[in-house]
Amino acid sequence: MSANLGSIDGVWSRLCLGAVLVLLAGCSGSGKDLPPVPPEQRELAVQQGYFYEIAPGDSVSIFVWGLNDLSGTVPVRPDGMLTTPLIEDMPASGKTPSQLARDLEKEYAVYVRSPIVTVIVKGFIGLPSQQVRVIGEAVTPAAVPFRKHMTLLDLMIAVGGLTDFAAGNKSVLVRYYGGERQEYSVRLDDLIRDGEIAENVSLLPGDILIIPEAWF
Repeated sequence: MSANLGSIDGVWSRLCLGAVLVLLAGCSGSGKDLPPVPPEQRELAVQQGYFYEIAPGDSVSIFVWGLNDLSGTVPVRPDGMLTTPLIEDMPASGKTPSQLARDLEKEYAVYVRSPIVTVIVKGFIGLPSQQVRVIGEAVTPAAVPFRKHMTLLDLMIAVGGLTDFAAGNKSVLVRYYGGERQEYSVRLDDLIRDGEIAENVSLLPGDILIIPEAWF
């Protein structure tokens, strides 16, 4: 009896997930097919101004030239702050490594003459606005830190590809571009299973990929 209940629960969970994905993909209410990602947004040039910003959960190595006692590797706390010798609470989240280094130099200057600081980020997590999220029928749905020149194929490799239940050619890319929410059709089956490289597109920080389940 318990095995049957477990089986029913599993089917019910999959049906619920499918319903949620249909609502997210939205089908936008118009009943019309979504457009493909426009050519101007496929160009790698749209990513040229991207700089990584430190996020909670990141690990940063701080090197203060000539002062080993002030150097070391520290985590960025969930509140976006970090603690180093002599500095208890330094805002780090949302800064580039160079910006954080300059801010640390100002703080250390109270104690040290002309400090020179270098910051190296390790264990990248990424701010939500600098992640690409995958939900639905990916092998391992996840929030993946965006990296420069990232493409749809790179993202699918990071999440392990499609499940056997995926309707890959009905996938939707949600993008906030120019302050507006936009939805585009992406054909993951053609890209991954048929090798149609023309279906590969450039991604932007903050993109959301929704992969619905096939209804057999």
